[in-house]
Amino acid sequence: MTTRSQTEPGSVVATSAGANGAFNNPGRAENKSEQKRDGQYGAIASLQSSAEPLLDIRNLSVDYVTPNGFARAVNNVSLSIRPGETLGLAGESGCGKSTLAFAVARLHKPPALISEGQILYQNRDVLTMKPRELRRFRWNEVSLVFQSAMNSLNPVITIGEQIIDVLLAHQKIRYDDAWSRGESLLKTVGIHPSRMSSFAHQLSGGMRQRVVIAIALALQPKLIIMDEPTTALDVVVEREIMDELYQLKDRFGFSILFISHDLSLMGEIADRIGIMYGGKLVELGPAREVFYHPSHPYTQGLINSFPTIHGPKDRLHGIAGNPINLLETPTGCYFQERCPRAFPLCHQREPELIQVKPLHQAACHELTEESSS
Repeated sequence: MTTRSQTEPGSVVATSAGANGAFNNPGRAENKSEQKRDGQYGAIASLQSSAEPLLDIRNLSVDYVTPNGFARAVNNVSLSIRPGETLGLAGESGCGKSTLAFAVARLHKPPALISEGQILYQNRDVLTMKPRELRRFRWNEVSLVFQSAMNSLNPVITIGEQIIDVLLAHQKIRYDDAWSRGESLLKTVGIHPSRMSSFAHQLSGGMRQRVVIAIALALQPKLIIMDEPTTALDVVVEREIMDELYQLKDRFGFSILFISHDLSLMGEIADRIGIMYGGKLVELGPAREVFYHPSHPYTQGLINSFPTIHGPKDRLHGIAGNPINLLETPTGCYFQERCPRAFPLCHQREPELIQVKPLHQAACHELTEESSS
């Protein structure tokens, strides 16, 4: 069985093993790999200091209204994405990743409610856009690749009709020209134009995913949000699609908000990685720093859950317990009951994101205690 071994963010090693997405011990990295990561880190620092944010999310909160109260699925989250940057967002199911993605495009419907914050796209607040502005914003500026391509595609109309529907809805274009544009989009993602007349069930899983990416690219947006885009695919097809995606990224220059449970995959493609827990952003930094020097106990637990492919066999240490109930959140740190290093302050006060290193932030009282001592 061919699987992916994580040796460093930005590279993949094909290996024969039984653990999908295996992660190597960062302490065994070679000097050459370290030099490459240092170069990547410097490039990210240059990007962060020179480029204005394409998307700037400030203190965003999203609640779900339930008969038992408000469940805050996104809790005071702030982050930004620069032009050409790939930001990865990881965490357990229910941590708020997809809720945040839907909020960016204002796709939430009741019982979801964006209760606080701003979403600035090129200094325009998405939350104050009127319906006509919002229509121009969606797919022209920001597009989405949803979870499960088969569920995203309409099973009773052809692939071609679904592609050109986006073009006809957002552009003044003749039907024949839209059809030709659709054929060109399929070629762009490696599918023969004859498939315009096919239905979703006539395509393989990888082809369906490519079609969804083609639809997201239809109007050449500046930001593509990818929500678990390769979850249902085997690792070979997953790798092919991610390679094609990055060829398209180099060609068109768009930014990506990449949401996934697969930290090994995220380490390969992301410039920066954010970790969410209980609706909060608990760590954010360059991929190299988050992988090789994780600061938050939750991030450390996620990374320690990956087996190594090379070197001695080490015992895996999972994260004990279950995610918190958002209707019964504790006072203090949300991770306190599952954290092996929790101390009294963790039960009394909520930790704030602090700078651990340049461009690297984490929210943990233990870090504050270390810096003060």
